[in-house]
Amino acid sequence: MEWKLQLIVLPVADVDRAKAFYVDRAGFHLDVDHSAGDDFRVVQLTPSGSACSIALMKNPESAGAVKGLQMVVADIDAARRELTGRKVSAGDLFHFVDGTQKAGPHPTRGDFETFFSFSDPDGNEWLVQEFGHPSA
Repeated sequence: MEWKLQLIVLPVADVDRAKAFYVDRAGFHLDVDHSAGDDFRVVQLTPSGSACSIALMKNPESAGAVKGLQMVVADIDAARRELTGRKVSAGDLFHFVDGTQKAGPHPTRGDFETFFSFSDPDGNEWLVQEFGHPSA
């Protein structure tokens, strides 16, 4: 039996603001923006190359509650430059040595060893990690 994660629901205070962030700044593809009345709206977005999408759900009480979402990129430097070029406040690169967080990329650029983070306007937190860097 295969189990495939296809959709993650993100609680947001303002769906239009979140949609603008993910499409215009984070570069996600808009898959669906459908309303059925005043109380039902589905906005589904997918990061480039991902098999898993996000759905924005208006829920002001829980907005920003999702922490630790992770994406994987082959070139973390290019990914960070792309986000910061789109005016996303992305954290600096970091890695871990013996369980302690250290600044900068991992010296060997090994798989899953270098990270940076960013948040959406509601405070939902993303972690980006490197896998498949050419020098690894």
